[in-house]
Amino acid sequence: MEAAVIIAFTLVPENHDLRDFSYFVAQGAARFFSGKIRPMKLNLALAQIETKLGDVEANLAKHLEYIERAKAGRADLLVFPELSLTGYVLQDLVASVAHKPNDDDPVFKPLLKASKDLDLVVGFVDEDSRHRFFIASAYLSGGRLIHVHHKVYLPTYGLFDEGRFFAWGDSIRAFDTRFGRVGMLICEDFWHASPPYLLWLDGADIMLFSSASPGRGLNDREKLESARWVERVNKAYASMFTAFVTHTNRVGYEDGLHFWGGSTVFDPNGEELSHGPYNVEAVTFTQLDLNQLRRTRARLPLLRDERTSLVQKELNRILSRG
Repeated sequence: MEAAVIIAFTLVPENHDLRDFSYFVAQGAARFFSGKIRPMKLNLALAQIETKLGDVEANLAKHLEYIERAKAGRADLLVFPELSLTGYVLQDLVASVAHKPNDDDPVFKPLLKASKDLDLVVGFVDEDSRHRFFIASAYLSGGRLIHVHHKVYLPTYGLFDEGRFFAWGDSIRAFDTRFGRVGMLICEDFWHASPPYLLWLDGADIMLFSSASPGRGLNDREKLESARWVERVNKAYASMFTAFVTHTNRVGYEDGLHFWGGSTVFDPNGEELSHGPYNVEAVTFTQLDLNQLRRTRARLPLLRDERTSLVQKELNRILSRG
């Protein structure tokens, strides 16, 4: 409400009586809570949960439980991991756990209702009109579906076999929220440089990454090599793109795979704001100061100086070689 009062003073007409304090509050609050004026603080919560493979009802119940915990912590936005409603190693279960993010769906109906209190990102299996199945993340806000991202890179190397069971996503889009412009990526998407770069060019100032990342690379260090790599690359993205970069990873064991958690938030300077614990369920709360975007970019104008026409020209040259 303090922000609304300040905004009201800045918007008051010159011929209005300055003693009419209720006018200032009412006008400023109306614009503030309508979403026309972006709040400068975002209370973010990352839910690194353990899911039950193929048991959507049990996973939904856990989502609703964690939503209550996030609300108690005054979160504005709660982000769940990749495939949080279904589990990861689905294989032949894929078609049976697919759901549509609308009010007619029994799984999404309570989630959409809950999104009237705080924004949500949930992981699920999406099905299109021609019955192709996608690893997907949905952004829900104010009781509505705002955006769905389909995973664009499906790993089939090492222990991964996603390409056998899922269709590839074919778009990378930023989208508008009440906190500004946001982008979502899913696990392997951000192991490639192009998706975060495209989100940056499309206006994303907050990048929400989600994973079901199995632990790999045991050595004598204090953390898994896969965890070390993800944390390094997310810090680098935050620094290069002068943006907020968040990562929510699941925990637990599934079909012989170990998921390590360790959710993180980095600010536009590449500084780590928070780090969730490894290997256990947790909600990690972080307040993002959205004014940091301006402070960082005034000092380090990498976005201003990005030469997108040069990138386009050189890509065209490279692709034309065949």
